[in-house]
Amino acid sequence: MDIKSNEQRSERVILAGVHTGRLDKLADTTDESMHELEELAKTAGAEVILHVVQNKSELDPATYMGEGKLAEIKLAISDFKADAVIFDDELSPVQIRNISDFLEVKVLDRSMLILDIFAMRAKSGEGKLQVELAQLKYRLPRLRGLGTSLSRTGAGIGTRGPGETKLESDRRHIRSRISALEEEIRELKKHRDLIRARRKKDGVVTAALVGYTNAGKSTLLNTLTDSNVLAENKLFATLDPTSRAITLEDNRKILLVDTVGFIRKLPHHLVQAFKSTLEEAVVADILLHVIDEANPERDNQIKVVDSVLSDIGATGKPVIAVFNKCDKLDSEAFYHSDIPEYAASLHISAKRKIGINKLLETIADVAPGKKKEILVCLPYSEGSMVNYLHETQMVLSEEYVQEGTKIRLLADREGYEKLRQYVIEGD
Repeated sequence: MDIKSNEQRSERVILAGVHTGRLDKLADTTDESMHELEELAKTAGAEVILHVVQNKSELDPATYMGEGKLAEIKLAISDFKADAVIFDDELSPVQIRNISDFLEVKVLDRSMLILDIFAMRAKSGEGKLQVELAQLKYRLPRLRGLGTSLSRTGAGIGTRGPGETKLESDRRHIRSRISALEEEIRELKKHRDLIRARRKKDGVVTAALVGYTNAGKSTLLNTLTDSNVLAENKLFATLDPTSRAITLEDNRKILLVDTVGFIRKLPHHLVQAFKSTLEEAVVADILLHVIDEANPERDNQIKVVDSVLSDIGATGKPVIAVFNKCDKLDSEAFYHSDIPEYAASLHISAKRKIGINKLLETIADVAPGKKKEILVCLPYSEGSMVNYLHETQMVLSEEYVQEGTKIRLLADREGYEKLRQYVIEGD
């Protein structure tokens, strides 16, 4: 559904936040977080007409901001004919109710906005189930405040997904729906686990593309696999995981999986709600951490991604730092990372296909199952072994000599062990 008011225009919204000056800048309202909130609002289809930031050492537990600042916002709502106010933090049920009663317009917070975008982006059946589950869990304790807030302006931001008719139902019905959704998602997870087990049995190596939203993961997937996955210059352009296979020079198959982008101030409960979407990163053999090298916030974005990966248990595996969009920088401005967790780092431009061959070489070096070049001489009595090598390994050359068949090949660990007694070069 397009986000339009009854007059078929974009909703006009005011953005608001409180800058506390806390040590953790990624959890505070800053110029960067407000800019990001504006991009989220635009992604949802809104027209941002004003930013309001209050400097206050502590958030007000009842109204989030001070009453004076809320009064300023109320005047601005009247002056600018605003339809809604979106806050840069997650609001408590009490805060939503009090602010909504005072401002008399629709009130949303960052979490609601992100969930609304997720509802817009989810295409697969499972993705839609996860969005509905997360929305219901989030809204259940906030029904009273949200009910009055969302009824004021009709359709628009924050109303995608389960719909108001379900939200107006009694709490028992909503809890029942939550249980049903959780059961459906558990069944889908069993199916995914079977698929992954089959991949592992077949020796398929998985590389998950992770990174901050809009870092260029989908563009990189398209470039590496010559496919046409949706890649837009928007936050959360991709929500559902997308998989594409590539074949390395040594004949190894690598399954690349594009995952949902991360973002700052993403509440822990939302991470948990989308854990099944993010679990591709947990079970992957290696991670490609795609970083927008041209973004002035790249350092903070790296910290956000590392933090979320830690939250979901996707640590302890090789990570390749892929600094994307290098074409937007002078070479002297390249980001130089000494982070020890990275197995490798390199600079590329997925859009302009700069550094892609080097990236493929790096993936081949870091991914498990790397093959080594060896020369073997197989007795003619081992004809079945020759067939095995042609089917499972990468044969470079073959020569018939008096002693048997000389074969030069790239062998994986399993192949090497089978051939150990016949190796004459490369041991």
